[in-house]
Amino acid sequence: MYFRSQRRLAGEISLSETIDTDKDGNALSLMDVVSVDEDLLEELDTRENCRKLRHYMETCLTRREAKILTLRYGLNDQPPKT
Repeated sequence: MYFRSQRRLAGEISLSETIDTDKDGNALSLMDVVSVDEDLLEELDTRENCRKLRHYMETCLTRREAKILTLRYGLNDQPPKT
């Protein structure tokens, strides 16, 4: 039973586990090596919100209402018009 549970965990690794040492002899963890750019996360969030907005505009609004909102707020890379 113990060996089965260990086999299941064999492919998992902790982010804080030491994987190497740097030139000064300090321990490097996977978290030190892997980094995420904050701008990337914001861009992905913005893309997802835009996708949802387009979906709701297509499904919930009439064609005229969607066009009015698109023109008013400058959607689809157009300048906003009052």
